[in-house]
Amino acid sequence: MDRLVEQISRQVLEQLNNEQPNEDQACHGCAMRSCSTARRACDQARFDKKVPIGVSARHVHVTQSDLEILYGDRHRLTVLAPLYQPGAFAAKEMVTIVGRRMRAIEGVRILGGVRSYSQVEVAPTDAIRLGLHPPIRDSGDLKGAEPITLVGPHGSVRLDEGAIIATRHAHMTPEEAEGFGVSESDRLKVRIVGERSLVFENIRPKIHPDYVLQMHLDTDDANAAGLRGGEAVELLEDL
Repeated sequence: MDRLVEQISRQVLEQLNNEQPNEDQACHGCAMRSCSTARRACDQARFDKKVPIGVSARHVHVTQSDLEILYGDRHRLTVLAPLYQPGAFAAKEMVTIVGRRMRAIEGVRILGGVRSYSQVEVAPTDAIRLGLHPPIRDSGDLKGAEPITLVGPHGSVRLDEGAIIATRHAHMTPEEAEGFGVSESDRLKVRIVGERSLVFENIRPKIHPDYVLQMHLDTDDANAAGLRGGEAVELLEDL
């Protein structure tokens, strides 16, 4: 196990050294705030009183103490690009995540800033690849979450309860929630139109004055509906 962790640590370091981020890159699943287009589809959706879609790929949140184990003493996250929600960012730092029977996924990005808990959010197909059966949970609700190991260039961290599949959720301000007529106890429903039309249910509103209107789907949900991010959807009336 120690030899495997050391090998993965070297691979993480090599990948980070070879990575050349492009500051002018287009939106990634409409999650990034930086965008090469003059008019963002997400912003247009908000203007039209619809909910823009953001596609959330697998990612990691870490505590400062776990970050220092992974990357070294006093290490701080480095901003690669701001995310759509204010204050959140994609960090340059990445880790390898290791599930059961040493099944691993390399190059999983850490999202900042640091949190009071460490967790891994994966899509169901990621979980299958890792040999895991994570519960569907809100971020930070980790009781009964699946065990998973994070491997960075400096060390590794085992999370006994760390891997979840994130609930479908929609960020919005209190004013937007009032306009839609919803509260945090509601479960929302939207229809995705197009060649791969679907109805998504059990979407949890997340309401805060600092939030920017956007519904988050994982990559499995997005692929099933043929979504890339930025599409505008309307809430169905029978909430």
